[in-house]
Amino acid sequence: MLMHGFPDNVHLYDRLSPYLSPPRRVVLFDFLGWGSSDKPSGYPYTTDNQVGDLDAVITQLGLGQVVLVAHDASGPPAIDWALAYPERVAGLVLLNTYYCEMPTLRRPEAIWLFSTPVIRSVARPVSRMFGNWLFRRMYWWQVGSFIRDADVRREFVPLLYQQFDATPSARHAFFRLNEDLLPMVRSRTQMIPKLKEFRRPVRIIFGDADPSLNSGVARTFHEFLPGSELFLIPGARHFVQLDEPEQVARLILAMPSQGSKQS
Repeated sequence: MLMHGFPDNVHLYDRLSPYLSPPRRVVLFDFLGWGSSDKPSGYPYTTDNQVGDLDAVITQLGLGQVVLVAHDASGPPAIDWALAYPERVAGLVLLNTYYCEMPTLRRPEAIWLFSTPVIRSVARPVSRMFGNWLFRRMYWWQVGSFIRDADVRREFVPLLYQQFDATPSARHAFFRLNEDLLPMVRSRTQMIPKLKEFRRPVRIIFGDADPSLNSGVARTFHEFLPGSELFLIPGARHFVQLDEPEQVARLILAMPSQGSKQS
């Protein structure tokens, strides 16, 4: 199960998925409000509801044990689901993501702008005032900085952005998940004891050149998840699956056996 964060969609895995299938069955989906998924007006886009999205996909497809691959904002719903159903988790892969309060965790500039309560009350009206132009410029700068190679950047930033110019747009999901971000992170800090009890196979694969969801965050995850394996990929940025897809695929496919049950 390959899951995207925000502000992106399943195109994030276009370079990785060919290295995984075959031999694995690969499932990709856009969370509600993103990419090709429905975008109901007024829907409360929150991490809690994304847990329900993930569960609905797994249930609808009749999947047994699954390897959850989470990046960025899909880390919290993936981890929440894994903690709730450990016996159904064949493995958990964390790619430059977050979950709870961590000493070195930093929000990217655009996320800081729209997730900080007082600041976003100014930022959102200003972005509306200038229409698509200002939002597009900010998006292309921020998301472009997440991708190391210029050719990959030129190909993928438009693919990831097009959902914001579409009708209906992914903007409502973007703004609402930003509102949910800080309370969600604070609430998940109470789940650290549960993380320390989790005994399914876990691989933490981070690009070490990401300044926000950085190597310190990866090491904190490694501390919170006993028995996890930590891999830092030199020079890869936030979108580690775009920067180093073949290496990430090898690490996922080489995970330890997932047959044992939760102790």
